[in-house]
Amino acid sequence: MKRRTLLGAALTSAVLTPALTTGTARAADPGPSVTRTSTTRLDATALFFVSYDGLVNNNSFQKNGLLTYKGYQYATWYTSTGNAVVGRRVLGGGTWSTVTLPHVLKASDSHNVISMGVSRTDGRLHLNMDSHSNGYFYVKSVAGLMDNPASTAWTSSVFGAVQTTMDGLSLTTQFTYPQFVSTPEGRLQLSYRVGVSGNGRNALAEYDGSTWTALGEWTSATGTYTSEHGSSTARNMYLHGIDYDVNGRLHSFFTWREQNAAVMCSSGGITNHDTGYVYSDDRGRTWRNNAGTVVGTTGGSDKVAVTDSGLVVDPLNPDHSLMNQESQFTDSAGLPHAIISYVPGRFGQCTTGYVGDRTANGRAFHVRKNSSGTWQKTEIPVVLGSSQRTKLILDKYDNAYAIFPFGRIAGASKSSGYTDWTVLFDGSGLNAFGEVVIDELRVKADNTLSFMYQEKSSGTTPSALHVIDFALPA
Repeated sequence: MKRRTLLGAALTSAVLTPALTTGTARAADPGPSVTRTSTTRLDATALFFVSYDGLVNNNSFQKNGLLTYKGYQYATWYTSTGNAVVGRRVLGGGTWSTVTLPHVLKASDSHNVISMGVSRTDGRLHLNMDSHSNGYFYVKSVAGLMDNPASTAWTSSVFGAVQTTMDGLSLTTQFTYPQFVSTPEGRLQLSYRVGVSGNGRNALAEYDGSTWTALGEWTSATGTYTSEHGSSTARNMYLHGIDYDVNGRLHSFFTWREQNAAVMCSSGGITNHDTGYVYSDDRGRTWRNNAGTVVGTTGGSDKVAVTDSGLVVDPLNPDHSLMNQESQFTDSAGLPHAIISYVPGRFGQCTTGYVGDRTANGRAFHVRKNSSGTWQKTEIPVVLGSSQRTKLILDKYDNAYAIFPFGRIAGASKSSGYTDWTVLFDGSGLNAFGEVVIDELRVKADNTLSFMYQEKSSGTTPSALHVIDFALPA
């Protein structure tokens, strides 16, 4: 391992200044716009409780709570009784068909989300659910279900038994944050955390159409991080996502969370620091920093660590309540983009109350790599008004859209160099609680921004769960 360094003064300067135009869009390319086309209701009385400032049915780190595949859209959630449900509809249809699975949420913990994935090699739908640093539950469908939806009845008979392993593969007893991602060849990978907050490691498993295999851990919890306030010797890497681009490269933005609160100016903050970036060109077997140097091997002895050089693309100390697990996306050229958020220094150099400070003064930023390989960052001029996360997508013209808490949407054009962020939809009438769950696959399927949101409630009173659709520029 090498001592942790930044990417150099020139890069730091580029990150801290507004983004510049890095390519010329065709003159005919439209800028960002959203046209609301429909809203459908999944459940009139979905499970509602607030935990870790969020809802179990709408946590932005779900991948995927809502997804599109071969002309159908799929959604998953917990009912008022805690039962896990999977729904589907024809794209654009007004009616959802539902299947109630034989599993009931075991704890009132918003981490215990349901995530879905599709293995294209055999046409199965996979679900991993209900875990926070403990055991998980896994269900998969019959083969071919996703390839022939119109001719396959949507009944409980198409799903197998609820398991506590991945078809016999145990993985870990400290499991959190399942995220499914399909490889370019159609295999299905599962990203997850081993361990606990502040002392955990990221790992991968892979399904080849018949068998799950543990690829192993690829990040390290060890090493010393020192701020101006103190040091920490344990942490975990929180992913903003894990995504393949059009060229087959696997991208991941991240933040570090330290175990020792001594690294902060105040115990009321959060120990997250720095925005980092790694990528893999061999399906997650080895990981490289921004310069292309191998910094970790999945399942090997050398893992990505806080002491590795070249990881940080936007430096920030732990005093600004930087959010973990926000959002990322890749554009049509395979370039990575991310949304990060924190309390900027103009509001002070020490957050003392994480929720209140982010709600009052938090701002989101668009971070991206341009075509010349330079990292750039633009502040999005929208007050967060929330401690929660913002999601990111790009349309077919590479215009960017930030979907804020409460369902607000802002957009910026590629032609401006992503400097013209403006509010496109203010969330009026949604009564959304906070974070929303985006259908990342539908944008490419039919040029629609589709997200799931739950209405505000109080205590544990169930509330309505919806999916709203917006047409993007044609």
